[in-house]
Amino acid sequence: MSATAKAPPSDAAAATMPNNDELKRVFDQFDVNKDGYISVTELRDVLIAMGSNYSEEEVKRVMDDIDTDNDGYINFTEFSSFWATSSDAVNAASELKEAFDMYDVNKNGLISATELHQVLSRLGMTFSIDDCVGMIKSVDSDNDGHVNFEEFKQMMSASSGKNNSGGSKP
Repeated sequence: MSATAKAPPSDAAAATMPNNDELKRVFDQFDVNKDGYISVTELRDVLIAMGSNYSEEEVKRVMDDIDTDNDGYINFTEFSSFWATSSDAVNAASELKEAFDMYDVNKNGLISATELHQVLSRLGMTFSIDDCVGMIKSVDSDNDGHVNFEEFKQMMSASSGKNNSGGSKP
């Protein structure tokens, strides 16, 4: 399933990974009550303090990803393993959020056909509003007429993971 924590990092990973003392200091910043574990509340509070706007659901998913022993807390071993394997994933998630935010012109957490049309026009792409409505409908799983971040992530995962379909539809 996942790589064992005992495997040594590659030279490239070792060059960018903080040493154990630095990692422990970062862990301790998250572990506000100093009990040796990061709770979902501590994780959420630190992410908010860092300027993140993750929803409660997103914070719980992050917690579930890191909490490999499923005890509801992140211990230092889990934190270290996550840190060692997640720099690419963190960068990808950040880039995905930035891409979503570029289309979410009015910053309400949703991409409308009008916003999609505006951004595509600015990028020099010629699509009608009707074309944009069709693009939105193709990924709008909750049928609210908009694309939320979850739908956007699913669309991007599908388009990057299933390039064998031959289509270029978002």
